[in-house]
Amino acid sequence: MATMRLEIITAESVIFSDDVEGLVAPGNQGELGILPQHAALMTALQGGEIAVRKQDGDVYLAVSGGFLEIVDNKVVILADTAEISGDIDESRARAAMTRAEDRLTSGSDEVDSVRATAALHRSQVRLKVSQRRNSSRSATSV
Repeated sequence: MATMRLEIITAESVIFSDDVEGLVAPGNQGELGILPQHAALMTALQGGEIAVRKQDGDVYLAVSGGFLEIVDNKVVILADTAEISGDIDESRARAAMTRAEDRLTSGSDEVDSVRATAALHRSQVRLKVSQRRNSSRSATSV
């Protein structure tokens, strides 16, 4: 099957670099499905899940936004933050979600609701991606 190069980079490091068969990324106006030989494109990403299709199995990542560029059968994602499902600490993500929910429901005027809502969304995405990893493990062990 045809492949393309995918690199996912944050300010700290290269998170993912491999040849892939396709991916789905969270664009600002909806999900973007990208296959090899896709037309050149530059777009902003919103926080969400990136699903990567590889011959040896799918990979899931949580991103908190950034940019995606496609040129010459190569996709580069410059992400604000990115985590592969296996690197996500599920208990920390649950704790962050609980803190964000508590802030939003506290009714305090001191709470920055925009930041709390963003933190809630980020933790929900991290949990979803982490649970994909866990569900795919149990499906392959049957």
